[in-house]
Amino acid sequence: MFEFQSGTYRKLIARIWRFALVGIILLIFYVVAVSFNFLWLFGGMPSLKALENPKSELASEVYSDDNVLLGKYYLENRTPIEISQVSPNVISALLATEDARFVKHSGIDARSMFRAVSGVLTGRASSGGGSTLTQQVAKNLFETRTQKYRGYLGSIPFVRTVIDKTKEWILAIRLERNYTKQEIMMMYLNTVSFGNNTYGIKTAAKTYFNKEPWQVNVEEAALLVGMLQNPTLWNPRRYEDRALTRRNVVLSQMRKYNFLTDEQFALYKAKPIKMDITIENQNTGPASYFRSVIKDEVQKWIEEYNDAHPDAELNLYTSGLKIYTTIDSRMQKYAEEAVYEHMRDQQKKFYEHWRGRNPWVFKDKNKNWKELPNYIEGAVKKTPRYQLLKQEYGDDEKAIWRELRKPTKMRVFTYGGRLNQKDTTMSSLDSIKYYKRFLNVGFMSMDPRSGYVKAWVGGINFKHLKYDHVRQGRRQPGSTFKPFVYLTALDNNFLTPCDRVTDQPITFAPYEDHNGPRSWTPNNSTGHYSYQPLTLRQALGGSVNSVSAYLIKQAKSQTVVDYARKLGIESPLQANPTLCLGTSDVSVYEMVAAYCTFVNGGYRLKPLTILRIADKNGNVLKEFFPDTKLVINSNTAYQMLYLMRGAVEDPNGTSQRLRHQYKLTEGGNEIAAKTGTTSSYSDGWFMGMTQHLVSGLWVGGDDRSIHFRDMAFGQGARLAMPAWALYMQKIYGDKTLQKGRYPYAREPFRKPDGFNLALDCGSNTYIDSSQRYIPPKVIESGEEEILN
Repeated sequence: MFEFQSGTYRKLIARIWRFALVGIILLIFYVVAVSFNFLWLFGGMPSLKALENPKSELASEVYSDDNVLLGKYYLENRTPIEISQVSPNVISALLATEDARFVKHSGIDARSMFRAVSGVLTGRASSGGGSTLTQQVAKNLFETRTQKYRGYLGSIPFVRTVIDKTKEWILAIRLERNYTKQEIMMMYLNTVSFGNNTYGIKTAAKTYFNKEPWQVNVEEAALLVGMLQNPTLWNPRRYEDRALTRRNVVLSQMRKYNFLTDEQFALYKAKPIKMDITIENQNTGPASYFRSVIKDEVQKWIEEYNDAHPDAELNLYTSGLKIYTTIDSRMQKYAEEAVYEHMRDQQKKFYEHWRGRNPWVFKDKNKNWKELPNYIEGAVKKTPRYQLLKQEYGDDEKAIWRELRKPTKMRVFTYGGRLNQKDTTMSSLDSIKYYKRFLNVGFMSMDPRSGYVKAWVGGINFKHLKYDHVRQGRRQPGSTFKPFVYLTALDNNFLTPCDRVTDQPITFAPYEDHNGPRSWTPNNSTGHYSYQPLTLRQALGGSVNSVSAYLIKQAKSQTVVDYARKLGIESPLQANPTLCLGTSDVSVYEMVAAYCTFVNGGYRLKPLTILRIADKNGNVLKEFFPDTKLVINSNTAYQMLYLMRGAVEDPNGTSQRLRHQYKLTEGGNEIAAKTGTTSSYSDGWFMGMTQHLVSGLWVGGDDRSIHFRDMAFGQGARLAMPAWALYMQKIYGDKTLQKGRYPYAREPFRKPDGFNLALDCGSNTYIDSSQRYIPPKVIESGEEEILN
């Protein structure tokens, strides 16, 4: 009997061993088959190279010249960091909740797997999941469950899940062999989603608490880690009660694994959720218009780089590039503040000016302002919304306009309110009327010594009004174009700064200098002529149109165009006498760069916006350098500064308030400036130069028919100049900007080496380079062709 039982047991044990051996062999074969995609049944696996260099979508970051993060370009908002930058509270919460045995296993935790299987079989969901952090990293980084890695068996639901899990186990073991626990931990924290297009612990801490990741406290860490299970379900922005419950579950796990004492758990559990939500996107942050504009430049460079390097796969949105720009974060902040303060004030005046009336107007033959008929209807037909409705309803205009008049909830821009927005209900038609009443702006500030663009404000609000008025927008510059006319006169030596031209009517005959079929006599902005002889400084400082007309009549309009081109104006310019009043559209970008030539001793500087581009590891891929060219004599450039100082320093100057009201000339500071106003007051300009900074801005309605009705409000000295003054006050008030390599301090303009011309028009003397006395000329009516 005993022998029988003994033999039976031996056979049973032998059979078990055989089954076990066969099972192990089959398991090994299965794992090998999955690893090598046997007969293409299981789908591919990431290569060893991919394991050594795991890729995730990293946001490319834009930095200022003073190394402040301005914004990002991304599909998934993610910025990787090191474990030393993460609060221990986050690590503790993560281990307690997701993988308490993380430091003990080698990628696969058998105990957790059995617990998970047991939980499924018994219905105890609280038993927890079987995936380790390492397995989750494998799934997140290498996307093993996507079609890319799917084989023939992948179409079978249950089989597909088993194969996917197997791949994650294999990858987890390989990751554990290639990386330390700390590196794997950070792979996880840098890649997981926290909802609201927020990826990685650094972005999550900034988004939900406006903190750096090392500043996150215990309850904040528990809230973030709790979201990982299901970022949508536990989203604290939408479901605060749910998020609170989930946070407390994480806190209980931290107590269970001795990361918290009972007393600490009770204390943290009783605390409410406190957040400081800062949703980061391309619409927010400083220099948003600037970032939008340079994006195209970076994209173009990326294409050229990838073409030149066949193995390169740079992508603006996923490669984690570091883009270092010339913007100074402090100066950008001051520019945005100054523009906002000024435009808010101007908008208030504009509303009051047009109270009870629509601002889209024209002048009839009797010079009375009349509302443009069907203006809004015409504007609506240019919108994408109208085009979509047109496709849907065809020629059924009643149906289209019925949809356009339907009220809907929307968020619109407004001055004041939270984030300068308000929630309201209005129709598509009403929203167009609403936005058409806004004045807009373009402002740029540039260092004339380096060519660095230091500040850029392309409009009043990028989120709601994305059109950039610095580089994209072009408008008539008005009198800010006159310096190019005066430059032509000076550089061709037919007038000196102290020569006098009589303020009197100047008439161009039909077709004279390509002017057209009718004669043209420009009027002064005051509506009358003084008939007094004015120095060029007096005429330019007071923006006297008749003198500009006289100068272009002598120099010829094409010569003025040529000089404008020399200084960097690339926009189309019509070579006719009206150019002396700034009738051809140009951009703020071009005008600021051109004016820098006067301060930079005659050297034209192409505006520099990007300093260098580096890869995600900080390796510099490309550096950018200033593009300079000597285009006018340095003595002539300095004489132009002297002329334009008249706008600030002389009694008839259009910019005297800079000296009297804003006190910007104190401390020996010199400012050369020019205001600009176009007909019907559609455009207000101001260009201001100091030794260290050239800045300019345009203000007006997006459509030329939207403007003030009179000079009191519509002139550049009121519509634009105060923003420049506010900006410079903030610059001079910041002591940190008056130190370092490029100080922005108060200072007179520096004379060129060897400059010995005595510019003292008040004493009626003018000394040339050979120290000869030259009596100033007084130009009377009828003197022609002095240039010849």
